[in-house]
Amino acid sequence: MESSHHVFTCVSSHREKMICRILLLIQLTSCVCGTFVVNVTQTSYQAEENHNITLEWTFTTNTDSSTNSLFIFCEMFTDHEIPTLFHVHEGVEVSESQDEQFAGRVQCDKDVLREGRIRLHVSRLRTEDSGLYVCKVNTKYGRDTGRCHLNVTAAADEPKPQRPTVSPQPESRGRIGLYVGLGLTAAAALLTVCAGLCSVFRLCLTKCAEKKGNVSAVV
Repeated sequence: MESSHHVFTCVSSHREKMICRILLLIQLTSCVCGTFVVNVTQTSYQAEENHNITLEWTFTTNTDSSTNSLFIFCEMFTDHEIPTLFHVHEGVEVSESQDEQFAGRVQCDKDVLREGRIRLHVSRLRTEDSGLYVCKVNTKYGRDTGRCHLNVTAAADEPKPQRPTVSPQPESRGRIGLYVGLGLTAAAALLTVCAGLCSVFRLCLTKCAEKKGNVSAVV
């Protein structure tokens, strides 16, 4: 009897341990399933200066959650500073927290926040926008952080357009020849007129001299 009772006791204890393990496993599984996570759609972004880009994070949502309990803080980490580009406090965007570097250049799709999506549109990119972007999300049912890298390269210098060499057209050449011919003709005519005037002037001088000689002979 004692041995059978001992066996029953051992079996009962083993069952209790198994049940506890199963309950613990179920509890851990439910905890894992309900873990709050922040993810990035891309871990690395590449863009060119003066272009636009959209940075996106996703976070776990809850059916009972409200944007009133939503806190978001997105920053850029560099070797020298940590400027803020987006800040939400209790579901309301705090534009005053935005760093001067991003002022007027960051827009958020507020309609998708309820869906667990953070979409930040950054316009007119600068080379100093390169760095590590960290977005911290805090809700009443969890908190987490997502990270991504952005590299902005300098805009390539556009080659200056070369002016095409304009060669004179046949028609232009003909006009130039015509103008040169007319000029030479006008010059020749002018020389002819001048030569005629000189001949007339000499003839007049000769006649005047002859008249003076005749008058002297009569006297």
